[in-house]
Amino acid sequence: MPLLALPLLALAASAEILCPGNHGGHVQGIATDPDYNIYWSFTVALVKTDDTGQLLAQVEAPSHQGDLTWHDARLYVAVNLGAFNREPGHADSWVYVYDDASLDLLEKHPVPELVHGAGGITTQGGEFILVGGLPRGHDKNHAYRYDAAWNFLGAHPIESGYTNMGIQTACHLDGHFWFGTYNGVDSLIVTSEDFTIKHRSQLNAAYGIAPWKDGQWLRAQSAKGETRGTYTATALIETPPAIPAR
Repeated sequence: MPLLALPLLALAASAEILCPGNHGGHVQGIATDPDYNIYWSFTVALVKTDDTGQLLAQVEAPSHQGDLTWHDARLYVAVNLGAFNREPGHADSWVYVYDDASLDLLEKHPVPELVHGAGGITTQGGEFILVGGLPRGHDKNHAYRYDAAWNFLGAHPIESGYTNMGIQTACHLDGHFWFGTYNGVDSLIVTSEDFTIKHRSQLNAAYGIAPWKDGQWLRAQSAKGETRGTYTATALIETPPAIPAR
Protein backbone atom coordinates (compact mmCIF):
# COMPACT_ATOMS: atom_id res chain seq x y z
CA MET A 1 0.00 0.00 0.00
CA PRO A 2 2.68 2.64 0.83
CA LEU A 3 4.43 1.93 -2.47
CA LEU A 4 1.25 2.78 -4.37
CA ALA A 5 0.50 5.87 -2.27
CA LEU A 6 3.78 7.66 -2.95
CA PRO A 7 3.26 8.25 -6.70
CA LEU A 8 -0.31 9.40 -6.04
CA LEU A 9 0.88 11.94 -3.48
CA ALA A 10 3.57 13.19 -5.86
CA LEU A 11 0.97 13.62 -8.60
CA ALA A 12 -1.35 15.58 -6.32
CA ALA A 13 1.48 17.81 -5.14
CA SER A 14 2.45 18.70 -8.71
CA ALA A 15 -1.11 19.60 -9.74
CA GLU A 16 -1.12 23.05 -8.14
CA ILE A 17 1.24 25.85 -7.11
CA LEU A 18 0.63 27.88 -3.97
CA CYS A 19 1.38 31.60 -3.86
CA PRO A 20 3.04 32.29 -0.49
CA GLY A 21 1.51 34.63 2.03
CA ASN A 22 -1.79 36.38 2.68
CA HIS A 23 -2.61 39.48 0.66
CA GLY A 24 -5.18 42.25 0.64
CA GLY A 25 -7.99 41.47 -1.82
CA HIS A 26 -8.43 38.29 -3.81
CA VAL A 27 -6.15 37.39 -6.69
CA GLN A 28 -7.19 39.34 -9.79
CA GLY A 29 -5.00 37.63 -12.39
CA ILE A 30 -1.83 35.67 -13.10
CA ALA A 31 0.84 35.78 -15.80
CA THR A 32 3.94 33.79 -16.69
CA ASP A 33 7.21 34.55 -18.46
CA PRO A 34 9.43 32.35 -20.70
CA ASP A 35 11.30 31.08 -17.61
CA TYR A 36 7.98 30.03 -16.04
CA ASN A 37 8.12 32.52 -13.23
CA ILE A 38 4.61 33.35 -12.06
CA TYR A 39 3.24 36.84 -11.43
CA TRP A 40 0.23 37.18 -9.16
CA SER A 41 -1.90 40.34 -9.09
CA PHE A 42 -3.90 40.84 -5.91
CA THR A 43 -6.15 43.84 -5.41
CA VAL A 44 -3.45 45.83 -3.60
CA ALA A 45 -0.25 43.83 -4.21
CA LEU A 46 1.92 42.19 -6.86
CA VAL A 47 3.84 38.98 -6.13
CA LYS A 48 6.48 37.13 -8.16
CA THR A 49 7.33 33.47 -7.57
CA ASP A 50 9.32 30.83 -9.38
CA ASP A 51 7.66 27.80 -10.95
CA THR A 52 7.43 26.02 -7.58
CA GLY A 53 5.86 28.92 -5.72
CA GLN A 54 9.02 30.18 -4.03
CA LEU A 55 8.78 33.92 -3.35
CA LEU A 56 11.04 36.11 -5.52
CA ALA A 57 9.57 39.59 -4.99
CA GLN A 58 6.48 41.39 -3.78
CA VAL A 59 5.27 44.99 -3.58
CA GLU A 60 2.20 46.85 -2.44
CA ALA A 61 0.19 48.54 -5.17
CA PRO A 62 -2.69 51.05 -5.28
CA SER A 63 -6.22 49.72 -5.31
CA HIS A 64 -7.48 48.40 -7.62
CA GLN A 65 -4.97 46.24 -9.49
CA GLY A 66 -6.60 43.87 -11.97
CA ASP A 67 -5.47 41.18 -14.39
CA LEU A 68 -1.94 41.37 -15.81
CA THR A 69 0.25 40.16 -18.66
CA TRP A 70 4.00 39.75 -19.21
CA HIS A 71 5.80 41.19 -22.23
CA ASP A 72 9.49 41.86 -22.86
CA ALA A 73 10.67 41.95 -19.22
CA ARG A 74 7.73 44.07 -18.08
CA LEU A 75 4.39 43.47 -16.43
CA TYR A 76 1.32 45.28 -17.70
CA VAL A 77 -1.53 45.52 -15.22
CA ALA A 78 -5.10 46.65 -15.91
CA VAL A 79 -5.88 49.16 -13.15
CA ASN A 80 -9.12 50.93 -12.29
CA LEU A 81 -8.92 53.78 -9.79
CA GLY A 82 -12.58 54.76 -10.05
CA ALA A 83 -15.89 52.93 -9.76
CA PHE A 84 -16.00 49.65 -11.70
CA ASN A 85 -18.91 48.34 -13.72
CA ARG A 86 -20.81 51.64 -13.89
CA GLU A 87 -22.08 53.72 -16.77
CA PRO A 88 -19.52 56.08 -18.41
CA GLY A 89 -18.18 58.85 -16.21
CA HIS A 90 -17.29 56.83 -13.11
CA ALA A 91 -14.26 54.76 -14.21
CA ASP A 92 -10.61 55.83 -14.09
CA SER A 93 -8.88 53.27 -16.29
CA TRP A 94 -5.12 52.76 -16.58
CA VAL A 95 -2.39 50.33 -17.49
CA TYR A 96 0.46 50.30 -14.97
CA VAL A 97 3.82 48.98 -16.15
CA TYR A 98 6.19 47.25 -13.72
CA ASP A 99 9.71 45.88 -14.00
CA ASP A 100 9.42 42.09 -13.95
CA ALA A 101 12.43 41.58 -11.64
CA SER A 102 12.07 44.27 -8.97
CA LEU A 103 8.34 44.95 -9.49
CA ASP A 104 9.18 48.66 -9.48
CA LEU A 105 6.52 50.83 -11.11
CA LEU A 106 7.92 52.24 -14.37
CA GLU A 107 5.06 53.85 -16.30
CA LYS A 108 1.36 54.65 -16.22
CA HIS A 109 -0.80 54.84 -19.34
CA PRO A 110 -4.41 56.11 -19.31
CA VAL A 111 -6.91 54.01 -21.25
CA PRO A 112 -10.07 56.14 -21.05
CA GLU A 113 -11.79 54.11 -23.76
CA LEU A 114 -12.58 51.50 -21.08
CA VAL A 115 -15.52 53.52 -19.83
CA HIS A 116 -16.78 50.79 -17.48
CA GLY A 117 -13.36 50.21 -15.87
CA ALA A 118 -10.26 48.27 -16.91
CA GLY A 119 -10.25 44.66 -15.68
CA GLY A 120 -8.23 42.31 -17.89
CA ILE A 121 -5.28 42.48 -20.28
CA THR A 122 -3.33 40.27 -22.66
CA THR A 123 -0.98 40.65 -25.63
CA GLN A 124 -1.06 39.36 -29.19
CA GLY A 125 1.02 40.26 -32.23
CA GLY A 126 2.67 43.27 -30.59
CA GLU A 127 -0.64 44.73 -29.45
CA PHE A 128 -2.34 44.93 -26.08
CA ILE A 129 -5.94 43.82 -25.67
CA LEU A 130 -7.95 45.05 -22.68
CA VAL A 131 -11.36 44.12 -21.34
CA GLY A 132 -13.41 45.45 -18.46
CA GLY A 133 -16.77 45.97 -16.79
CA LEU A 134 -20.28 45.69 -18.23
CA PRO A 135 -23.22 47.32 -16.40
CA ARG A 136 -26.64 45.72 -16.51
CA GLY A 137 -28.59 46.66 -19.61
CA HIS A 138 -25.64 46.01 -21.96
CA ASP A 139 -25.47 42.83 -24.02
CA LYS A 140 -21.97 42.98 -25.52
CA ASN A 141 -18.53 43.00 -24.01
CA HIS A 142 -15.74 44.70 -25.98
CA ALA A 143 -12.07 44.05 -26.55
CA TYR A 144 -10.05 47.28 -26.69
CA ARG A 145 -6.87 47.18 -28.80
CA TYR A 146 -3.77 49.36 -28.30
CA ASP A 147 -0.40 49.42 -30.03
CA ALA A 148 2.94 49.37 -28.21
CA ALA A 149 2.89 53.19 -27.90
CA TRP A 150 -0.59 53.05 -26.32
CA ASN A 151 -2.40 54.47 -29.29
CA PHE A 152 -6.01 53.27 -29.31
CA LEU A 153 -6.69 51.01 -32.32
CA GLY A 154 -10.35 50.20 -31.83
CA ALA A 155 -13.03 48.46 -29.76
CA HIS A 156 -14.28 45.10 -31.00
CA PRO A 157 -17.65 43.73 -29.87
CA ILE A 158 -17.84 40.27 -28.32
CA GLU A 159 -21.35 38.85 -28.81
CA SER A 160 -21.42 37.43 -25.30
CA GLY A 161 -24.70 38.73 -23.99
CA TYR A 162 -24.65 40.30 -20.55
CA THR A 163 -21.99 38.84 -18.23
CA ASN A 164 -21.83 39.67 -14.53
CA MET A 165 -19.17 42.37 -13.98
CA GLY A 166 -18.07 42.14 -17.63
CA ILE A 167 -14.82 40.27 -18.30
CA GLN A 168 -12.31 39.88 -15.49
CA THR A 169 -9.33 38.12 -17.11
CA ALA A 170 -7.82 37.65 -20.56
CA CYS A 171 -5.22 35.34 -22.06
CA HIS A 172 -4.00 34.67 -25.61
CA LEU A 173 -3.20 30.99 -26.01
CA ASP A 174 -3.11 28.54 -28.94
CA GLY A 175 -4.42 31.08 -31.44
CA HIS A 176 -7.45 32.04 -29.35
CA PHE A 177 -8.45 34.55 -26.73
CA TRP A 178 -9.66 33.10 -23.43
CA PHE A 179 -11.82 35.40 -21.30
CA GLY A 180 -12.82 34.70 -17.70
CA THR A 181 -16.07 36.07 -16.25
CA TYR A 182 -18.24 35.66 -13.16
CA ASN A 183 -21.13 34.42 -15.27
CA GLY A 184 -21.64 30.93 -13.81
CA VAL A 185 -22.73 28.29 -16.32
CA ASP A 186 -21.04 29.94 -19.32
CA SER A 187 -18.29 31.87 -17.52
CA LEU A 188 -15.34 30.99 -19.80
CA ILE A 189 -15.55 32.61 -23.25
CA VAL A 190 -13.17 31.49 -25.99
CA THR A 191 -12.92 33.55 -29.19
CA SER A 192 -10.94 33.54 -32.40
CA GLU A 193 -8.40 36.31 -32.94
CA ASP A 194 -11.14 38.40 -34.56
CA PHE A 195 -13.21 38.03 -31.35
CA THR A 196 -15.80 35.63 -32.77
CA ILE A 197 -17.00 33.31 -30.00
CA LYS A 198 -15.89 29.70 -30.56
CA HIS A 199 -16.68 28.06 -27.23
CA ARG A 200 -18.18 28.70 -23.79
CA SER A 201 -18.03 26.62 -20.62
CA GLN A 202 -18.65 26.83 -16.87
CA LEU A 203 -14.93 26.57 -16.07
CA ASN A 204 -14.09 29.39 -13.66
CA ALA A 205 -11.22 31.45 -15.12
CA ALA A 206 -12.20 34.76 -13.48
CA TYR A 207 -9.15 34.78 -11.19
CA GLY A 208 -6.57 34.38 -13.95
CA ILE A 209 -5.20 32.01 -16.58
CA ALA A 210 -1.71 31.87 -18.05
CA PRO A 211 0.34 29.67 -20.41
CA TRP A 212 2.37 26.88 -18.81
CA LYS A 213 4.64 24.00 -19.76
CA ASP A 214 3.94 21.14 -22.17
CA GLY A 215 0.71 22.54 -23.58
CA GLN A 216 -0.84 23.14 -20.19
CA TRP A 217 -2.04 26.31 -18.50
CA LEU A 218 -2.35 27.73 -15.00
CA ARG A 219 -5.80 28.60 -13.71
CA ALA A 220 -5.88 30.66 -10.52
CA GLN A 221 -8.13 30.23 -7.52
CA SER A 222 -8.45 32.38 -4.42
CA ALA A 223 -9.50 31.71 -0.83
CA LYS A 224 -9.80 33.66 2.42
CA GLY A 225 -6.54 34.16 4.28
CA GLU A 226 -5.61 33.81 7.91
CA THR A 227 -6.72 37.31 8.89
CA ARG A 228 -9.85 39.27 8.03
CA GLY A 229 -9.68 40.94 4.62
CA THR A 230 -6.75 38.86 3.33
CA TYR A 231 -6.66 36.17 0.69
CA THR A 232 -4.47 33.36 -0.58
CA ALA A 233 -4.08 32.07 -4.13
CA THR A 234 -3.23 28.84 -5.87
CA ALA A 235 -2.65 28.05 -9.54
CA LEU A 236 -4.00 24.76 -10.85
CA ILE A 237 -1.89 23.05 -13.53
CA GLU A 238 -4.32 21.82 -16.17
CA THR A 239 -4.81 21.03 -19.83
CA PRO A 240 -6.98 23.75 -21.41
CA PRO A 241 -10.39 22.53 -22.57
CA ALA A 242 -10.65 21.41 -26.16
CA ILE A 243 -12.45 23.82 -28.48
CA PRO A 244 -15.07 21.97 -30.53
CA ALA A 245 -14.66 22.23 -34.29
CA ARG A 246 -17.35 24.28 -36.01
